[in-house]
Amino acid sequence: MAQRIVIDPVTRIEGHAKITIYLDDAGQVTDARFHVTEFRGFERFCEGRPLYEMPGITARVCGICPVSHLLASAKAGDQILAVSVPPAAEKLRRLMNLGQIVQSHALSFFHLSSPDFLLGFDSDPAARNVFGLVAAEPELARAGIRLRQFGQEIIAHLGGQKIHPAWAVPGGVRSPLSKESHAHIRDRIPEARATILATLSRFKRMLPSFEGEVHIFGNFPSLFMGLVGHDGAWEHYDGHLRVVDSAGNAIADRLEARRYRQFIGEAVEPHSYLKSPYYRPLGYPGGMYRVGPLARLNVCSHIGTPLADQELREFRDRANGTAISSFRYHHARLVEILAAVEKIERLLDDPDLGSQRLRADAGINQLEGVGVSEAPRGTLFHHYHVDEFGLIRKVNLIIATGQNNLAMNRTVAQIARHYIHGPEIPEGMLNRVEAGIRAYDPCLSCSTHAAGAMPLQVRLVAADGSVVDEVWRS
Repeated sequence: MAQRIVIDPVTRIEGHAKITIYLDDAGQVTDARFHVTEFRGFERFCEGRPLYEMPGITARVCGICPVSHLLASAKAGDQILAVSVPPAAEKLRRLMNLGQIVQSHALSFFHLSSPDFLLGFDSDPAARNVFGLVAAEPELARAGIRLRQFGQEIIAHLGGQKIHPAWAVPGGVRSPLSKESHAHIRDRIPEARATILATLSRFKRMLPSFEGEVHIFGNFPSLFMGLVGHDGAWEHYDGHLRVVDSAGNAIADRLEARRYRQFIGEAVEPHSYLKSPYYRPLGYPGGMYRVGPLARLNVCSHIGTPLADQELREFRDRANGTAISSFRYHHARLVEILAAVEKIERLLDDPDLGSQRLRADAGINQLEGVGVSEAPRGTLFHHYHVDEFGLIRKVNLIIATGQNNLAMNRTVAQIARHYIHGPEIPEGMLNRVEAGIRAYDPCLSCSTHAAGAMPLQVRLVAADGSVVDEVWRS
């Protein structure tokens, strides 16, 4: 008799979702789906608001990565004003985005995923969380907290607060970096660099013990998309879009972000509120692609800082070229933290940061603008239409997590087919299915964060609706 398993909610991710696993009469997995069960509606309730309010409003899309929306929104506003922001403003925006990458990646690795690596995928779920990590590895946990704090402090020193800073605006930024803040950030760099280097070293030593997960957690060919600089370097704020295949071949390059509709389509499925973008030339769902740290390391030619470039070469050696396993997202995040720390140190030496010319003033010169930047989880698009008074007529947001939606669903199915054989529901299996989603670090509600072990109910339901088996986690 056909059956299904429901994991609701998925734990240790940012937001609320569930997973449904379908079994055939023999108890073998036939399909699996990742459902995002919450609805936000930002695209609609922004309509009618003035353009200048949009960065502050859309920063509220996300409590974990507000900077990403703040900057993408401001960049869309730059296009509508038809201005080039002053050099100091662009570099300060870059500095804040680098701080955002550090704090968000540190949260993902240390708080959400490292309990699996350090305590074990099959360890007691009551302790397999950030609190269990603090008890078992207090120094590592403290270092992770301090590293995330370093990124948060950069955001706060620039924007006035760690969360939802209304700092970037169409045309530039509101305020400079003070001398005191500049000195404080510089003083924190040695500790941050030492922490990420030590963490990278330890994670690489552990990787051989996770070869099974590397081969099972989202290990399949796909496209990868991300921003690169004019010379193909790793990019997080500007540049052009590049798409590569699973062999590392660029199938599209120098794509203009403002023309995204020519190469990105958006599909919807009845089982989820999360859209499913795809690479339009290959159709749906054949045009599945991945974004985020794994994609950025796959699409770039180099990073441009000495330590991170060395780590990038080793990352690619371990993957035998292009990294196609989603388990390697964790390694990619650590490489990006190192890159961000190095680039922060370099930016602090830039004399433009002392300039007081921070904003280009202009009126409404275009009725449409597309702002694109790299959020920690991947490429983020803000597309606005305005009237001649600058009031928003239409908004389209393409979130990084949505662009990974097709890959996340395939990952869940791949893991489930490997571990599930029959009606029993071993707890370690459930955690591995969830861990396949955590590898992508999805940001679903964009305002809530689950710390510790959330309640979990899993039911195995027969085709006639009867409950065959049930597991509770509390």
